[in-house]
Amino acid sequence: MWLFLVFVGVPILEIALFIKVGGAIGLMPTLAIVVLTAVAGTALMRLQGMQALARLQESLERGGDPVGPIAHGALILVAGILLLTPGFFTDTLGLLLLVPPVRTRLIAWGASRLTVRVATFGREGGPRRPARGDTIEGEYEILDDLPPERRGSSGWTRDPG
Repeated sequence: MWLFLVFVGVPILEIALFIKVGGAIGLMPTLAIVVLTAVAGTALMRLQGMQALARLQESLERGGDPVGPIAHGALILVAGILLLTPGFFTDTLGLLLLVPPVRTRLIAWGASRLTVRVATFGREGGPRRPARGDTIEGEYEILDDLPPERRGSSGWTRDPG
């Protein structure tokens, strides 16, 4: 239902705003504003997108959590899409998403509504990986015709000496 409202409501709102603004300032100034916001928004999006990418690379190099820079980068991408969409309402939303404190609050709001569950898979009761990075090497030989006294209860063979 939300998607339906967005796809129907936003275009109706944009048309209403175009009529109001165009009636107040005229056709050419209205079109100039729409084109200028798209150009300025694209430049701002490119600049902030590069900064977000640099923060992501820095976070990964330090071994830190990349979630924040990824979330900021995603919202900058959404801002760019909104700015390239002609209209005053979408331009306003796009420009708001280019303001870092707005993005930070939006990310915090979204994070407070998320539930993260982690599941790990591995053998029960056994280590999932060695405690240290050491590798234990060994050799084996398959012996099918050993006498019973040299076979263990598990079927493994024992070498007495």
